[in-house]
Amino acid sequence: MKRASPPNFDQTAFKQALGQFATGVTVITTRAATGQLIGITASSFNSVSLDPPLVLWSLATRSASMPVFRANSHYVINVLAASQLDLCKRFATVKGDRFEGVSHAAGDSGMPVLDGALAWFECHNRSRYDEGDHVIFVGEVERCGVHENAAEISPLVFQSGKFHGLDPL
Repeated sequence: MKRASPPNFDQTAFKQALGQFATGVTVITTRAATGQLIGITASSFNSVSLDPPLVLWSLATRSASMPVFRANSHYVINVLAASQLDLCKRFATVKGDRFEGVSHAAGDSGMPVLDGALAWFECHNRSRYDEGDHVIFVGEVERCGVHENAAEISPLVFQSGKFHGLDPL
């Protein structure tokens, strides 16, 4: 098999080009073996398959949360609404207990589902793939749900380094 040609661009140009693709914003949550709740902001979420129901997301190999996500059998992908920008920033930057004051409930697997999420996917950690400087997690969805007013709620979107709400056309 022929190998890829070397890139003809630098990392800055690559990031700028990637940034043009608008993505939804999620918070991935789980529970450490100690019982501590863990959550991180991620925009690398995507569907993989309807049958079986599979989704994927990725996490930087250097992430402090990596050992917990690698070891756990379950996690929840919480899709954020535009009104939840504060949660996005909290789970992306806060040190210490990111769940302090955050309203949530345990899903059937015991993993945290954030109150007010636009949608959520409770997943079994089906497989992982080490690729470049990230690990791709493929989750088999065991349960999912949608906010009761989802049709009227704008999702949180990230594009060109900025957060946006997304209104219907």
